Amino acid sequence: MNIKKSIIALVLFLSIQSTYAQLGFSHEIGAFVGPIAFKSDFGIRNDFETNSGNTGIAIGIVHYINFAYRADCNCYTTDKYFNDHFKLRTEISWNRTELEHIGKWVDEDRQTEEAEQLRSHTGQAQNWDIGMQLEYFPLSIRAFSAGAYSFAPFISAGAHFVSYNPSVATTFGDGNINNNDNFYNFWDDASGGDPFVSSESGTTWSVVTSIGTRYKLSVLSDLFVELRGQYYFTDFIDGLDHKLASNKNNDWNVWLNFGYIYYLD
Repeated sequence: MNIKKSIIALVLFLSIQSTYAQLGFSHEIGAFVGPIAFKSDFGIRNDFETNSGNTGIAIGIVHYINFAYRADCNCYTTDKYFNDHFKLRTEISWNRTELEHIGKWVDEDRQTEEAEQLRSHTGQAQNWDIGMQLEYFPLSIRAFSAGAYSFAPFISAGAHFVSYNPSVATTFGDGNINNNDNFYNFWDDASGGDPFVSSESGTTWSVVTSIGTRYKLSVLSDLFVELRGQYYFTDFIDGLDHKLASNKNNDWNVWLNFGYIYYLD
């Protein structure tokens, strides 16, 4: 993990929260956990077995700025559309996924050297995220808070700063990850001399979108569920960036999060 850049991001995060706190808006905190499906260069693109097999876990803590209510006067804010339909979400999260090659190219009936190279190659994607999303609630936030209805659906979009720390391993040949002969032969041919496996840590940005709903559990607490997609601005999140024609996109993933939110004031 890049400590210096992560500290800078955390300081910026806290500064923004302090600014909104001074404006008097109310706050919510919470946590979530759920499975994550990693769409990487492992396995076969658009293959259900690959997508369902390379799954991991994600956890995180969240903070919301609620523009519909002012904590400093214990009253609702001016009745504007933005205040009653948007919340600003900030998040720190972590996810990890164990990766392996799945699909027809590693079927047991394939006894080629290339198939064995794929079967021997495993990896791990591990990431820390910090970032913001703007959540839009089609229904009134005030009405939901007052108990007018039990569910509050939402959609969101935002950006996350990511510190990634992939792992790469192989049991083929001498097991040395710096020896290209231990990995799928066609990757070396297509790479043009560029590295295609790497266990080096790094940082990048990602875009995040989600759709979900809150459920009113009590006056001061909600449950929520969301389906999230995240696209990274690098293809080495999983430690693999081969140059075959099938590698059309950078790494991305899908999260299914279940969480709890508590209203501070």
